[in-house]
Amino acid sequence: MTSLMDIRYLTTKTKPRGGELFVMIFSDVPSDIMIEVNGATFPLHKFPLVSRSGRIRKLIAERRDSDISRLELFNLPGGAVAFELAAKFCYGINFEITASNVAQLYCVSEYLEMTEDYAKENLASRAEAYLDGVVCKNLEKSVEVLHQCENLLPLAEELKLVGRCTDAIASKACTEQIASSFSRLEYSSSGRLHTNRQAKCSGDWWIEDLSVLRIDMYQRVITAMRCRGVRPESIGASLVNYAQKFLTKKPTLWNASNGSKIEFAGSVENEQRVLVESIASLLPVEKLAVPISFLFGLLRTAVMLDCSIACRLDLERRIGSQLDMATLDDLLIPSFRHSGDTLFDVDTVHRILVNFSQQDDSEDGLDESSTYESDGPQSPSQTAVIKVAKLVDSYLAEIAPDANLRLTKFMAIAEILPGDARMLDDGLYRAIDIYLKAHQGLSDLERRKLCKLIDFQKLSQEAGAHAAQNERLPVQAVVQVLYFEQLRLRNALCGSFPDDDPKLAFQSRRISSGALSAAMSPRDNYASLRRENRELKLELARMRMRLNDLEKDHVCMKQDLEKSSSHKFMGTFSRKIGRMNLFRRSSSRGSTSPSKQSQRTESKATPGRVRANSS
Repeated sequence: MTSLMDIRYLTTKTKPRGGELFVMIFSDVPSDIMIEVNGATFPLHKFPLVSRSGRIRKLIAERRDSDISRLELFNLPGGAVAFELAAKFCYGINFEITASNVAQLYCVSEYLEMTEDYAKENLASRAEAYLDGVVCKNLEKSVEVLHQCENLLPLAEELKLVGRCTDAIASKACTEQIASSFSRLEYSSSGRLHTNRQAKCSGDWWIEDLSVLRIDMYQRVITAMRCRGVRPESIGASLVNYAQKFLTKKPTLWNASNGSKIEFAGSVENEQRVLVESIASLLPVEKLAVPISFLFGLLRTAVMLDCSIACRLDLERRIGSQLDMATLDDLLIPSFRHSGDTLFDVDTVHRILVNFSQQDDSEDGLDESSTYESDGPQSPSQTAVIKVAKLVDSYLAEIAPDANLRLTKFMAIAEILPGDARMLDDGLYRAIDIYLKAHQGLSDLERRKLCKLIDFQKLSQEAGAHAAQNERLPVQAVVQVLYFEQLRLRNALCGSFPDDDPKLAFQSRRISSGALSAAMSPRDNYASLRRENRELKLELARMRMRLNDLEKDHVCMKQDLEKSSSHKFMGTFSRKIGRMNLFRRSSSRGSTSPSKQSQRTESKATPGRVRANSS
């Protein structure tokens, strides 16, 4: 249905001059010129055309001596359809100017020179009035006109029609979001004005409209929106919608039956490659602007299409910055380029983990100063490291059965994270056990090197019992498992406390063993301090848990003490509390002679080590 604004810009019934009405009504009047446009022929009359078109007037004037009766127009924008509308305008036939034809009319009026210099209210001025009064004030119509401009290049670009539509779309989208933000404002119970984040944002309805644009036009619109300040979440949602529409409708390039890459015509593959690289370059820099599953899907497609290295590295960096939100299915990227190599692309995952480790190192130092004063949960960076460690262990277990997976690649993935990233090494032990089972040809030296990745002190009781009977482990690893199981059994029988815990004693000796020597570089010193800082965080968390347990015991004992007047119970209670001094180790670390404490700890741990070696 035509709107009121559209009606204003319908071509009006102008009174025909000369023989125009006679020609339009009586078909027996022969035409005196044939216009050919892109193979289509139009039998017309010179007078209506030359009265409004400066280009046709000049062409006929140049060939007046030869009495021209046929004229061919080359490279006319819009082709035969656009010329037919221009010819109707010259004859005074009414038709409606709409968003679907105004771009063609605007360009063809420039080509045919249908301006005010040759006739008043000519086609160029009519099209310009519609663009200013209707198109540039409406986002939907601006998108439609920009879509029509795709077939009118480069003339539409020269006439700045593309730029006008792009700016109009970005401006209207920004205005819509501002209006939507104001609509979500509400007063809280305290009388303060705030934004209701749970309310649905209605300012992004244009996302689906942009999906009709070609990638070059779409890229210009998104760039303009970013400059205008459109929210990164809205831009990310638009990119996801656009990619899903244009990448999923194409035939797949991967044959799942035999694991081989299907070769398509070069034009289709190049088109998709340009599409992926363009979308990757438009991704917002803000985290969480797009789902990480979408980033992984884009990376898979980039690897499959062999996109530029810069595109793939940028996607890997973005994924690494939020890897803690990924799942195992995300990491399972098929190896497309090497049919005889590993089943999964391990190198890409390794680079993603390197990006995550570097990102964690750069951000973790910013909020370490407040960690010790907080009684709440661990910092987000430490929580992210723990999540990624579990994800890596699951990934290792998934790729371990691959017979083509080399030991160096497996170990590179396993040792990329710091030692304190895993609270338990059960997942790592399971992955290594699967690898040993699938690669029985490993030498004893290679098996020992692989098992050094496991901290057998961090194995649970069930995993330790399994490892003690595992014939695939080297003898040295089994001895370590038995030794730590013996310590665990002794501590369970005797009741170990922080000072008697061999793991804590080992950490204490490591911290006080002169790790920051003069031979180390400042970078190594900083890395060592950060590792020790993480270990102290974990130790402090354990100390707090034990302190909470002791406080509960203290409350129970105090209640029992109030009920009983026995002095013997009081003496027993005092001796027990004196034996449970949690801060004894902390005070020894802060004293002037820490060597006594370490000597006492070493003297406790030495007999167990001697017995293990002798066995």
